[in-house]
Amino acid sequence: MHAFDVLGDPVRRRILELLAEGEQTSGAVSAVIQEEFGISQPAVSQHLRVLRENGFTAVRAEGTRRLYSVDSTPLREVDVWLERFRGFWNQRLDALATEIARGKRERRQGSPGSPNAPTGRTPTRKEK
Repeated sequence: MHAFDVLGDPVRRRILELLAEGEQTSGAVSAVIQEEFGISQPAVSQHLRVLRENGFTAVRAEGTRRLYSVDSTPLREVDVWLERFRGFWNQRLDALATEIARGKRERRQGSPGSPNAPTGRTPTRKEK
């Protein structure tokens, strides 16, 4: 299965988000997914199996528990594919960063129209 086929499912994406926070038991993952998506425990197990069989997760046994963690190898494939598109959003993100910096600079300088601009009156207690 291709990485995007695996990641195309919102349940599997959410499982990966949970595991990105750190290793978790299958029971803990199942509890969250069941509550958020309203699916059965066997359905969650199937999603975990798809992730495991396609290399997105690693699993280790600890007694009777199964602990899952993210395996980043297939995510590198996604990252490589996305690389050719980063130029589209990097330019926009750079422009956004410039606008944010400009806004901060104007607020610090108290430019006209900014919340910190001098008004010529004493602020009320509520405004302080």
